[in-house]
Amino acid sequence: MSKLLIIGAGGVGKVVAHKCAQLRDVFSEILLASRTKSRCDEIAQEIFELQGIRIKTAALDADDPKNTEKLLAEYQPALVLNVALPYQDLAIMDACLAQRIPYLDTANYEPPDTAKFEYHWQWAYRERFEQAGIMALLGSGFDPGVTNVFCAYAQKKLFDEIETIDILDCNAGNHGHKFATNFNPEINIREITQPGRYWERHGEDGQGEPAGEAGEGRWKQIEPMSMRWDYDFPEVGVKAAYLLYHEEIESLCRNIKGVKSIRFWMTFGDSYLKHLEVLQNVGLTSIKPIEYQGQQIVPIQFLKALLPDPASLAKNYTGKTCIGCLISGTKDGKRRKVFIYNVCDHAACYQEVRSQAISYTTGVPAAVGAAMMVTGKWNRPGVHNIEELDPEPFLELLGKHGLPWQVQELPV
Repeated sequence: MSKLLIIGAGGVGKVVAHKCAQLRDVFSEILLASRTKSRCDEIAQEIFELQGIRIKTAALDADDPKNTEKLLAEYQPALVLNVALPYQDLAIMDACLAQRIPYLDTANYEPPDTAKFEYHWQWAYRERFEQAGIMALLGSGFDPGVTNVFCAYAQKKLFDEIETIDILDCNAGNHGHKFATNFNPEINIREITQPGRYWERHGEDGQGEPAGEAGEGRWKQIEPMSMRWDYDFPEVGVKAAYLLYHEEIESLCRNIKGVKSIRFWMTFGDSYLKHLEVLQNVGLTSIKPIEYQGQQIVPIQFLKALLPDPASLAKNYTGKTCIGCLISGTKDGKRRKVFIYNVCDHAACYQEVRSQAISYTTGVPAAVGAAMMVTGKWNRPGVHNIEELDPEPFLELLGKHGLPWQVQELPV
């Protein structure tokens, strides 16, 4: 068994701590650390009340690698599981390199002052992690994460050749608020207000931006939320999905051989979109600092302070999520199309770990990825996206620990 350090005590960090505590045969001891120790203490108390298991807590400002290095030197975990803000990814990776401790995260690095989320900053660490003999696993959430693993499983077991991938993320739940985000409002709103982008192999469907390190292909760009798809989701029904850019496209187009097109879609209700439009029009979603009464403030950070804490939504959340990959290609010389997906119930998540399904579907795969690493089932020095590794043991463990998955055959 192994000691684990979890950095981050938001909604996802809470689920990760609960689920890792359930893996008693894998993790001998857990330390939960964040800037606000009181939040860690609340989570630790909740885990003890629900599971009868004690975990440790600590205060940590992870912006400075020296702080994390000091904690790692003292605690000596087998793995650092990072569910802090994506702005902190590189600083935590630096600390892991300094102490030669493996690393896992659920979301790629984002610069605080630029709404741009790409893997190239973290991919630049490949050689250093290889030379240190340790592994960094990127994107072990749901999307990115499980969706990547679904694609890897499809490549290994379901198709001889994959042609198209559409990742579809539906939240059909109701939290009772006029407007709220299901995870960190600053990260969520930055993500969905950017231009939509999708990937096509070079030479397909006209011109576009060269994909560069992402491989021989082109990025196609559209206006934000300008492409809609009314998709019939299993157990949920028809919901309006909109094309967004999402970081897993950047790695999947490198690692799924022969794929010609990859797109990402997320559902939004009309009320949510109207609120978002108004907030954008008045400038509250901006990441550029403004001066207010002699102080510099960032509008989106002020908006974050006004909106409900995503963790507070869990108690009254009803409905389900449905997230999966619609994949087409050929198998044994015949056309094939499948939807590989998971359905997760908000109320059931609250019953188990006092969380809503958005945090649950990200936190469970993080805990499973951590178990894969510390047990040695996944052990490859360097920096790797999750679809580069064997999908079958991960999916087996995922189903056992709260996220069962299905393969739906569709007409071609």
